[in-house]
Amino acid sequence: MLSLATDITSFNTLTWIILSSLLGGMLSVSLAGLFALSLRTAWIPMLVSYAIGAMLGAVFLEILPHAFEKASSIEAISATLLFGLLLFFVLEKLVIWRHCHGDHCEVHAIHSEHNCPENQSAHNGSKFKAVSHQAPSITQHHAHSHHHHDSGRSGMMIMIGDTFHNFVDGILIAAAFLLDVKLGMVTALAIISHEIPQEVGDFLILLHSGYTKKQAFVFNLVSSLATLIGGLIAYFALQFVMGWIPYILGLAAASMLYVAVADLIPSLHKRTELRATISQVLLITLGVGTILIVHVLIE
Repeated sequence: MLSLATDITSFNTLTWIILSSLLGGMLSVSLAGLFALSLRTAWIPMLVSYAIGAMLGAVFLEILPHAFEKASSIEAISATLLFGLLLFFVLEKLVIWRHCHGDHCEVHAIHSEHNCPENQSAHNGSKFKAVSHQAPSITQHHAHSHHHHDSGRSGMMIMIGDTFHNFVDGILIAAAFLLDVKLGMVTALAIISHEIPQEVGDFLILLHSGYTKKQAFVFNLVSSLATLIGGLIAYFALQFVMGWIPYILGLAAASMLYVAVADLIPSLHKRTELRATISQVLLITLGVGTILIVHVLIE
């Protein structure tokens, strides 16, 4: 009888973990999608500033403090953050190479211009003709880049980082339920409330990267399944997985920091007028403030 009761309790705990992980991920994505996908397309470039603030707030107010708190040493997390930044730089390079075809990338565009018979003739005959030949090519390249945004690089990077983060959320949910069912419910609710503003930022970045609204929703939904995977792994191998949480958090922070600083912030500098600058600063501050408010509410 005691063994049977233990099995039932264990089954209920596992059921709570599965339900909370699934519902938590799907609910946060759905609520964030309901808000983000109802926005007008013209608002997306402006609200990318908000996404930058939300990501920076999540990194410096939530993820890194938890990583430093749980890590054996600050140096280990700093090294993980550095490794993560270099890793995502290499990953982005691989994505660029994957999308680099024809004359659609800078390297191939320059190469094709150099080998173009008309361009060679212009170079041999008249420098003026060479310049006039190159000008349309540059214009076409700029138009193509503008049309395809960044070939989805920012979106792909943020999805990788968000998957790491969701995986950690699943581990935290499982750990809380293994201690107490009520604690597990509170933890799951706190994670959902924390994820919503961050998921809104993820949606905006995917849309800014050229993904359709349907693609953005599907990718975020698939990424949220990492919460369930993390919860299941934590349930069956909690002691082993818990030791990796600080480093997984460090990688998640590195991905968000890289996307915000390397991909998104440079795009804001293309608009130099004072009104646009003030708007960008205010929206970045609003993004950070949203994370701060959620952080204070769930403490």
